Amino acid sequence: MERRIDFWRERQMLCGRCDHRWRVDLDWIDRWKQAEETCPGCGMTCEHEDSPRVTLDSGDPVLDDDRVAQFAWYHTRTQADWPSGDFGSAAVLALGTGRMMDGKQRDSACAARQRAKALHVGTYEAAVHNMLRRIRDQADQHSQFYLYRVCLKPSVVVREGWLVDPGNFLGDVRLDEVCPPGVDVARYLNNHEDPGGLSLALGRDAIASVQRIAVPLPDTWDGGWVRDAVAALEGVSGTVVPAAGKRARFMRPSSPRAVQGRELGAFLAGRLPVNLRDQFASAAAFAEGEDAEQWARRTSGLFDLIDDPTRVLTALDQQDPREI
Repeated sequence: MERRIDFWRERQMLCGRCDHRWRVDLDWIDRWKQAEETCPGCGMTCEHEDSPRVTLDSGDPVLDDDRVAQFAWYHTRTQADWPSGDFGSAAVLALGTGRMMDGKQRDSACAARQRAKALHVGTYEAAVHNMLRRIRDQADQHSQFYLYRVCLKPSVVVREGWLVDPGNFLGDVRLDEVCPPGVDVARYLNNHEDPGGLSLALGRDAIASVQRIAVPLPDTWDGGWVRDAVAALEGVSGTVVPAAGKRARFMRPSSPRAVQGRELGAFLAGRLPVNLRDQFASAAAFAEGEDAEQWARRTSGLFDLIDDPTRVLTALDQQDPREI
């Protein structure tokens, strides 16, 4: 069962001081984070410890325990075989851990820690947001990402209620801390992607099957935008020019073509919800020497993940489920 995908939807706020609840759009939240808005109930700004915060929508159908396993859940990853059951040395290194370890004992201990971590799935919006955040923060701009649609086992036991995002500064969650014996799935309020949405922490055994596609899709770009972007990029020089002025020594040399690419990416970013603009602009950054048409197709494809999710869902529908 699919939920309605809406990156622009309103969110619910809850004030920690006066318990006032109200609905706002993403632009209001952006202004609030800059201390330009206050709680309508008590006038508190974001600068206080118990200031208003985004909370879950009381009407979210995922709050119904019996419906959690009925919904489709999503995850983005650079791994082509997620969720892999292989935690050997190669897999551990691929996850970015164990680089400073040597010997089978340390490798085994690192693999055991990986197995103890909860997996995360969430809304479609959260999965796309996570991919953009990783591209910006983890140097994954040129990595191939995969979008997974996750089907849970109908028999899963859902933890009562929901948790505030339990992840540490790396986003890791120990499975046994959120899913005690007899519990397969724990709901939590995602503070990092799709704010106000509920995500799940779960073990591999809670997943029945997954469908996978590579994103962005290879053939869904806006042909008109791509042609115009390529013409604009090829109309300016790709020769790198050293920065000038007082701050020149702090700036990397850049070409007029790279500057044009950043402006084109920023234009598309400006058409997105405000909470995705910075991440999208980073993901759409034009690299020196990059092929103009490949860049334009990829950037348009990234934009389409948000602007027209129906194409993505159709592509997933065409994939055979892989049992876990």
